[in-house]
Amino acid sequence: MPVTFAMTYPRSPNALLGGIAHLGRLFDKIRLRQKGLLLDYNYLTTGFDKSLLDFLQLEPRSLEARVQQGGTDEELLAWVLTHARPVSPEDITAWNQRLLTSRPEDESATVRYHRRLEDIAAKKGVPVSSLPPIHTWAEAIDLDEGRL
Repeated sequence: MPVTFAMTYPRSPNALLGGIAHLGRLFDKIRLRQKGLLLDYNYLTTGFDKSLLDFLQLEPRSLEARVQQGGTDEELLAWVLTHARPVSPEDITAWNQRLLTSRPEDESATVRYHRRLEDIAAKKGVPVSSLPPIHTWAEAIDLDEGRL
């Protein structure tokens, strides 16, 4: 299902906040959803969002409520680090590596990945063959949102 943004995208999953990949993107998604700019997407229970919440062992609605209360990234990061399971720098490095290098791992995921590339190409009005060569889900996000 395509994600609808009003010309505003959350930051890249590659952007680190507190050294953690995708965390700032998740904050941005919650903020955009609150403003009505992120529609028709279950952002807390699927994909990288769910993986991050599982990694940190955070309850999705609690994080959402905290972000909606407002605050800087640093204030929200402090809340996350207080309420998440304890994570070591090694845990974070492993998480970042796993997330940022994840590729389709089975036939079903490969089909979804190729559909995503077809959607991106259609959105840009170009053939899939003209897209830059990418291999990871994070690259697909950045390509779709105009960062590649």
